[in-house]
Amino acid sequence: GSNMPAKSLELKHTIKLICALTIDIDEIEAEISKMMDKIASPITTIPGIGRNMGAMIISEIGDFSRFSSPDKILAYAGFSPSIYQSGKLDNCYAHMEKRGSRYLRYALFHAAKLVCHWDKTFADYLAKKRAEGKHYYVAISHAVKKLVRVIFHIEKTKQAFLKAS
Repeated sequence: GSNMPAKSLELKHTIKLICALTIDIDEIEAEISKMMDKIASPITTIPGIGRNMGAMIISEIGDFSRFSSPDKILAYAGFSPSIYQSGKLDNCYAHMEKRGSRYLRYALFHAAKLVCHWDKTFADYLAKKRAEGKHYYVAISHAVKKLVRVIFHIEKTKQAFLKAS
C-alpha cells in the first residue's frame, strides 16, 4: 500500500470510535441483563428468544394486563390486516396495516423467524403455511400470530415455555 498520513489518522480515530462504542454496547447489554433478571420474565424460555429480543418485546408491550387478548397485542403491533370495503366489494388482497409500534412489529417478526428456526413446533407450522402456498413473509406473519398467543399465555400465567413432545 501507500503511506498516507490523513488516511492513517482517520483509521486510528475510527478504531478508537469503534472501541468506545463497543464499551458502551457492553454496558447497555449488562444493564439489560440486570433488568431481565429483575423482572424474571418467562419469555426467554422460548427457544430463539434471548435476553435482548425478549427485553425489546417486553419493553414495547409494557404491562400485559393492558391487553385482554393476544389479538389486541397484534393490533397494537400493526399485524392486523387492513380492511377495504365499498358497497358489496370486499378487499381481495389484505395487507398489514403497519400502524402501531414499528419496534414491536420488528421484534416480533424477527423473533418469529428465530423461533421457527429453533423450535420444531413452530418450524412445522411455518412449513405447513408454506405448503399451503403462502409466501415466506406471509407464513412468518402467521407464525408471529402464534408466537404472540404463546407469549401472551406465558406472561399472564408466568409459566415457562414447554416444548411439545
